[in-house]
Amino acid sequence: MLFNRLKRVKAFMFAVDGVLTDGKIWLTPGGEQLHRLDGKDDYALQLAIKRDYPIAVVSAGNLQGVKRRMEFIGGVDLFFGVDDKKAVLHDWLSHKGLTAGDVLYMGSDIPDLLGMQLAGFATCPADAATEVRAVAAYISFCRGGDGAVRDVVEKVMKLQDTWV
Repeated sequence: MLFNRLKRVKAFMFAVDGVLTDGKIWLTPGGEQLHRLDGKDDYALQLAIKRDYPIAVVSAGNLQGVKRRMEFIGGVDLFFGVDDKKAVLHDWLSHKGLTAGDVLYMGSDIPDLLGMQLAGFATCPADAATEVRAVAAYISFCRGGDGAVRDVVEKVMKLQDTWV
């Protein structure tokens, strides 16, 4: 059943804090915020884009470093400063000509719940909030910012024979 649902995934939406990053915020003496991302996640995103999977990244924050990294990867639809992730997901799907059942949404905390409930396949990192883990169809063995994105993208693409 799980594999059949993963085979249906046509697009990905990822939260930033706790998914693409480990959720920790490092502050420089000048007050600049730093966030850690995982190169394994970058590779999976780049390969998925090359294979024509629509990818979106959504965050309530306005994280310039993460935004620049996603722009460097290219082909990622960016939604920052978002209050309503479910509405953004709905609009993005409409714009891409997809249905909710086509998308895998990976979130890690309470603001992701409504988007996860709308998506056809809800998933989360191993260290996601209890409420998020309760609605996830799949919980990655990886923590946020430590390969969780790679884990789900690789699973989907391998099942669909698009990974290598």
